[in-house]
Amino acid sequence: MPQTHDTHAPADPAWGALVACMLLCMIGGAASGLATPPDDWYWALAKPSWTPPPWLFGPVWTLLYLMMGVSLWLLWRNRRATHGRLAFALFLTQLALNFAWTPVFFGMHAIGLALAVIVTLLAAIVATIAIGWRVKRSAALLLVPYACWVSFASALNLAIWRLN
Repeated sequence: MPQTHDTHAPADPAWGALVACMLLCMIGGAASGLATPPDDWYWALAKPSWTPPPWLFGPVWTLLYLMMGVSLWLLWRNRRATHGRLAFALFLTQLALNFAWTPVFFGMHAIGLALAVIVTLLAAIVATIAIGWRVKRSAALLLVPYACWVSFASALNLAIWRLN
């Protein structure tokens, strides 16, 4: 007798958690950006010649937040492994710092404080990668492009602080 698939069976909870992790990263990042978008103050700032065009930030952050969501999901699934809780906590810490940078820079117009936030963010990302490597290597590797982008963004923040 052929097997039939119950189309009314509940979805695998792991997939629901993946979607939740991706939505947390995407919605949190979007909310932070939409709440405090660049304004006239930002456009009037002196910026280095190597500042990316404004249209680039949306696609880059969308891809990074998707990758971060998958990384978070992998760390969540492995939170009971040795160092798993620490990696998960570090991820959440860096995510909070990520969401904080935009309001500090664009909302408060505090370039120096934003520099402190982003340098702390970068340290937290590197720590998440280092500990995450021991827990789930693919989760750590998914954060490498993010660390590279935040390194660049840190240099940009520093350059804007120096120029202004």
